[in-house]
Amino acid sequence: MTSRDEVLITTTELASLIAGDAPVTVLDVRWRLDRPDGRGDYETGHIPGAVYVDLETELSDHSVNGRGRHPLPSGDDLQKAARRWGLRDGVPVVVYDDWNRAGSARAWWVLSAVGITGVRILDGGLSAWVEAGEELSKGAESPAAGDVTLAHTDLYSGALATLTAEEVATFTDSGVLVDARAPERFRGEVEPVDPVAGHIPGAGNAPSTATLGEDGTFRDADQLRELFASAGADGSAPVGVYCGSGVTAAVDLVALKVAGVDAALFPGSWSQWSSDATNPVATGPA
Repeated sequence: MTSRDEVLITTTELASLIAGDAPVTVLDVRWRLDRPDGRGDYETGHIPGAVYVDLETELSDHSVNGRGRHPLPSGDDLQKAARRWGLRDGVPVVVYDDWNRAGSARAWWVLSAVGITGVRILDGGLSAWVEAGEELSKGAESPAAGDVTLAHTDLYSGALATLTAEEVATFTDSGVLVDARAPERFRGEVEPVDPVAGHIPGAGNAPSTATLGEDGTFRDADQLRELFASAGADGSAPVGVYCGSGVTAAVDLVALKVAGVDAALFPGSWSQWSSDATNPVATGPA
């Protein structure tokens, strides 16, 4: 199995899994920065059997202070949610979204961080499913309760590597920090969400949208390696990734996985870093 096959699944393969005898859990994680609640879109039409997952309330814990706009959820609450979604030990999980792989990448990272193995993202998202002529279901699904047991309850020290703000402050001394936001936000020309514009000093820019082709599927491994190498992340030194609030950074982390490069997430990202007036801010190109 290639690195790509470890984290991505094609429409053809997913359709075959759904039609087969073996169980599979499908999660619909529709979320957009300008429209975070995707439940209405889900109920209008979703992949048959898919259960809606709310990124804002189930893949984030807004009761946590000081860790950015989308703090990671706790393992205890996440286990309850995962069982509501019908996750079962040993049953493969496929996640998808309809916007730039942001929702599905967040779900992939969170579920992998708590120790669930074999989670894969539908390459190309919902549009790839529709364009393949596959059917959609309406309304909401009511899965049987799952029995999954999470291996990690603290995602900040779970199965996937993370960085604290303190670690980020010195990370570029020996590592490479990658900013997954749009170039104009990285340069500090605009900042539509957070109160301070700019980027963490020393970071390079590899926009999460640049990891995708025109059809919404991830680019091939060679193209991704070239993209990240242009931001300084060629795998020869430790890599850390951040974005605005830790969501779209997960898209870069998926792309890095496809490219064969391990990387850590700064969960609080720019929203946490820029909220501390003592942290330095850089503007302009890398």
